[in-house]
Amino acid sequence: MRTVSEIELRSYRILRSRVDTSGLPVLTRAVVERVIHASADLDYLTDLAVSAEADLRAGWQALRAGAPVVADVQMVAAGITARRAVCHVAQAVAAPGETRSAAAIRLALAEVGPGAVWVIGNAPTALDALLAADARPALVVGLPVGFVGAVEAKAALRASGLPAVSNASEKGGSAVAAAAVNALLYAEDQ
Repeated sequence: MRTVSEIELRSYRILRSRVDTSGLPVLTRAVVERVIHASADLDYLTDLAVSAEADLRAGWQALRAGAPVVADVQMVAAGITARRAVCHVAQAVAAPGETRSAAAIRLALAEVGPGAVWVIGNAPTALDALLAADARPALVVGLPVGFVGAVEAKAALRASGLPAVSNASEKGGSAVAAAAVNALLYAEDQ
């Protein structure tokens, strides 16, 4: 059982006094609130996109069953506090025209197989690489940040039909991607 600090409890009270998340489904609410908590950005209430509550539930169940969690970069992996995440960016050797993050996704695909939870918080190219593969994920948290390719990669994720959490804007990043996964890891029995 996770112990929640008084500061975190207070922070959530403040968050809920500023935005109404009470109408959201249980897991969607947990993800939205944890992302807002991690970023102090209330706009995530309307910017986040969850493919379906049932997809979050399937991702939650996969995590409970021990599914691997794969991160695009070490900062995302470090932010996932309740589970060790697979991240191969340090070992990745990029092919010409490829980023190391995309190469790391390729390495991880060979290791984990289908049913993993994929967490992309930094590199839109990593999300592109994942979408080009036959990953068959339990869930994709696709929240890469940036002005080049991030919006397009997240739109492609939403259009793919994969079970996913993403957002529409250029915002994102390691902290919010890790927060979305942590929300599911911290969720009680559903």
